[in-house]
Amino acid sequence: MATNPILGLDVYIALAAVGWADGQLTRQAADAILRTAAEEGLDIDSLQKLEEAVKNRVDVGVVDRMNMSKSDRLFVYAVASWIATIDGEASVRTQETLEQLAKALGVPEAPRQRADEILREIASEADRPDRFELRTLRETLDQRLDAARAARLAQLGTES
Repeated sequence: MATNPILGLDVYIALAAVGWADGQLTRQAADAILRTAAEEGLDIDSLQKLEEAVKNRVDVGVVDRMNMSKSDRLFVYAVASWIATIDGEASVRTQETLEQLAKALGVPEAPRQRADEILREIASEADRPDRFELRTLRETLDQRLDAARAARLAQLGTES
């Protein structure tokens, strides 16, 4: 049974745009985007539109973050960052597109750096980087955000 998608089609198209930024979206990145969208429960019509976006160059466009949690936005950034570096070092154009997406998502620099650290940590454990563990990334980001939130609340409690 499919779940309701957490992220909209616009988010997956933005991920494709990051992959296309240097002029070529790798098959690995395209597969990861489509796999993530399918796992999140995107409907068949949206998946068909996304299939076109991974076949033909697209721009980031508008990302509707209205119903996205901080965790959702950080996850999308982290997946985009992974896509940007899946075939090696990200080009200047790819880095610019990733920055554009981060701004559209409202993800500040410090959380982006932490997400990139988590990303590298998980990637180093993966025995098949082309099948990067996106669920592990999502769960790890959620756990670390919860831990940071708890630490902030505990600190506020001791300052009172």
